[in-house]
Amino acid sequence: MKTVAVIGASNHRSKFGNKAVRAFQQTGFTVYPVNPAQTEVEGLPCFKSIGEVPQRPNLISVYLGPERLLEVLPEIAARGCDELWLNPGTESSEVLIRAKALGLKTVQTCSILAVGISPSSL
Repeated sequence: MKTVAVIGASNHRSKFGNKAVRAFQQTGFTVYPVNPAQTEVEGLPCFKSIGEVPQRPNLISVYLGPERLLEVLPEIAARGCDELWLNPGTESSEVLIRAKALGLKTVQTCSILAVGISPSSL
């Protein structure tokens, strides 16, 4: 089973953190929304941190600014994943350097497009 944690998941359907949850659901992923300010996203339980996700996800897709992402990269590395997808607006040279130092395989992509769905269709 394909699994993904969406860090920065949102209940606002116009935000990409919400569109990603729906796109991954539509393409057969088990989705773990992560946002400390939410208890549920799109009917799924929302986890306060990546450390609370009940299993190691195959992918982690991030919707956080670079400054906030730098703070959570160590926790992401501790949880582990096959690939860390950095959506537009999340990456910076410092994020890429730190992620590499932590042993994370990063992919700079729009995760919604990467799973074959146009964000405008969501």
